[in-house]
Amino acid sequence: MRFTSGTLLVTAICVSLAAQQNSKKAPAPGSSTPAHDSSPQSAKGPAITTPSGLRLEYDVEWRLIHAGTATLDERANWVQLKLESSGLVSSLFKVNDTYTANYDDPFCVTSSLLDSNEGKRHHETQVLYDRVQNHAFFVERDLPTNTVLRSTGVDIPVCVQDVLGAMLKLRTSPVEPGKSLQLFVSDGRRSASVKVEGQEREELHLPAGNYMTVRYEANLMNGVVYTRKGRVFAWVSEGAERRVVQLQFRMSFPVGTVTLQLHKQEPL
Repeated sequence: MRFTSGTLLVTAICVSLAAQQNSKKAPAPGSSTPAHDSSPQSAKGPAITTPSGLRLEYDVEWRLIHAGTATLDERANWVQLKLESSGLVSSLFKVNDTYTANYDDPFCVTSSLLDSNEGKRHHETQVLYDRVQNHAFFVERDLPTNTVLRSTGVDIPVCVQDVLGAMLKLRTSPVEPGKSLQLFVSDGRRSASVKVEGQEREELHLPAGNYMTVRYEANLMNGVVYTRKGRVFAWVSEGAERRVVQLQFRMSFPVGTVTLQLHKQEPL
């Protein structure tokens, strides 16, 4: 199994995104109405109870074994996700990745940075989302040699979400089962309108507690934003906090199904 940003991390970022960013005004200029949103701000949804800083830890399971831990630190309009492999997965392919993203209101991504230590590889991927030029600039470097491996970009609307920002937007725009929401999502290389479908209510019994949730499916893969074939599901708790408590990626062989479950949470 290749436990990399192209397989688990990129999708694991989905969960952290969902976790806990609040909607305070960001210092970046140019805040405006997001594309594909009829309301001036997502804040028209229900009030979300969010502390000023929060750490959420998720257990990562692959093929019924503990594969690693995803830890999200959140403060205001800044989020950092750390993904670490463990156990058998580390013996096959060690991963220690850190993803950081900055946002402007309402959850418009302004920049992201991925520091990926995967096996013998150490790369840095930086994306600048320019809201003046309506363009994302993507640069990936090999850090040991300081070599640019890929430099590209894509046109974007004035407000776009990365995967994390899209989940944050979902938290403030609750979608009932049978309904759907369109969000504009970009990874710096591709940009697309993504459909998020509310499917059904489920009660989950997790290490962090018991939650009544709504299960959503986000159509991010299969060439929409990410080329890998698969399906992405998120379980969002009901109530004031509306937290993503479980995330599941059902991908083709050899990856298969990867599940992230909320293990614990604590204030920063």
